[in-house]
Amino acid sequence: MLKHVLPLAAWASSHAHLPPASLRGFLTFNAMRLHAAGRNAKTAKIRWEEEQHANGVKWQQLEHRGPYFAPPYERLPRGVCFYYNGKPMKLSPATEEIATFYAKMLDHDYTRKAIFKKNFFCDWTEKLKKEAERIQEEYGYCIIDGHREKIGNFKTEPPGLFRGRGDHPKMGMVKKRIMPEDVIINCSKGSKIPKPPPGHKWKEVRSDNSVTWLASWTENINGAIKYIMLNPSSKLKGEKDWQKYEIARCLKGVVGKIRAQYRADWKSKEMKKRQRSVALYFIDKLALRAGNEKEEGETADTVGCCSLRVEHLRLHPRMDGKENVVEFDFLGKDCIRYYNQVPVEKQVFKNLQLFMENKGPGDDLFDRLSTSTLNKHLQDLMEGLTAKVFRTYNASITLQEQLDALTNEDDNVAAKLLSYNRANRAVAILCNHQRATPKTFEKSMQNLQAKINVKRDQLCDAKLELKRAKADCKSKRDLKSKATLEKKQKHIEKLEEQLEKLVLQATDKEENKQIALGTSKLNYLDPRISVAWCKRFCVPIEKIFNKTQREKFAWAIDMADEDFVF
Repeated sequence: MLKHVLPLAAWASSHAHLPPASLRGFLTFNAMRLHAAGRNAKTAKIRWEEEQHANGVKWQQLEHRGPYFAPPYERLPRGVCFYYNGKPMKLSPATEEIATFYAKMLDHDYTRKAIFKKNFFCDWTEKLKKEAERIQEEYGYCIIDGHREKIGNFKTEPPGLFRGRGDHPKMGMVKKRIMPEDVIINCSKGSKIPKPPPGHKWKEVRSDNSVTWLASWTENINGAIKYIMLNPSSKLKGEKDWQKYEIARCLKGVVGKIRAQYRADWKSKEMKKRQRSVALYFIDKLALRAGNEKEEGETADTVGCCSLRVEHLRLHPRMDGKENVVEFDFLGKDCIRYYNQVPVEKQVFKNLQLFMENKGPGDDLFDRLSTSTLNKHLQDLMEGLTAKVFRTYNASITLQEQLDALTNEDDNVAAKLLSYNRANRAVAILCNHQRATPKTFEKSMQNLQAKINVKRDQLCDAKLELKRAKADCKSKRDLKSKATLEKKQKHIEKLEEQLEKLVLQATDKEENKQIALGTSKLNYLDPRISVAWCKRFCVPIEKIFNKTQREKFAWAIDMADEDFVF
């Protein structure tokens, strides 16, 4: 111990200029340190001299605090978002934390290595998938009459800015967050009522078995009621779909009689009948919507057939070599512009002139007609008949007729698909299912054209090789040169088939750039027409319906054979 104290004394004398408190504190600290060192040395000596445990036993008593864990992840501030393809994406705490692992290393060389990025995204997407599966399993199913059925979209819309379709006058307004206090729950009496989030309660819990929705709320932009419904693949949804198309098929049997009646009413002495008959002609011929009354406070100037105003039509006795042309220009559903130039029957044209007499631009064209009186008349013509049934009937019959006219049995699958899409496109045009040209259209078309050019070059080279192979085979006349020639010929056939497929894809893409085919396929076309066509012409059903559509139309896939006709 003394050998440690002497240097300290020497240090103290050499630092006598320091304040006494500093010297005292330093000496006290070191005295404690030396005392502890001496005690530990004594303890260590006793420890090593203890009797060893036998039979592999390492100790008899052990006590400690366990490991120190990394603190729980703290979520990013609300103003900091994760973006995917330019759009904010809400992540769970676990997946957000993994994303921050990568973000912390963005300036490191590792993030420029392909294997590093590949492994990260593989693990991260697996975590995202598991999180989505957990949420789907917890919220995405219900029990209905003892059967476990999938629910459709079970998530409320997040708050944000309303965009709308077309030139909607409310675009940019704030969509409020949906709270449990806004939501009505619908479930059977005596069932386990879902629990609202802690600290909240439902607006209402009811038991209404005359409807199929599970929950509902009213959104703040248009005051529309939103629903959580069963998945389209559910039994109830399938039955409802089937009934809808069967009603449209029933119209096929009486549509001739209905058309004869409304044509006769064009000359009726009652103005009410004349207006009703012309409106019904438009609904039938142009697949116009009836046009329901606007909700109170609605600012979007959208109209349907019954709510057309004088300003929405212009009459042309002659136009582009056609007679009795009606020029329509108005905002339809979802603020999508409807513009069309249609030659009509001479008597219809005369009636329109009559309806527009002594009226201003803002006056109703059909001032003696309303959607309710029109629908009552349709119900009298056929049970279950509505303007939408007419729309469904005309869409489905158009698809059936176009497929019969366009499909060539000897075409390959790619050519048959082009025929199908052209038939579908005729329906989309009839129903005014438009879309804006996708922003990526030009680039994707350039990429497709580049592939076509490469394939043409390959075909050109292959034809030169075939020419040489023919000459070689002619001169040598052996089995090897003959086999080479056959191989070259098959290669050219394959390249020609690939080129044709690419050209058809480009044609289809160009024709579809401003047409939305999906809406009519999901809502207005009897899926049995498409199923029968696929079976009749050996086209895989996957080429027509994606996975979601196949689930929705499972009833039609099971029910329709190749002989089905709408």
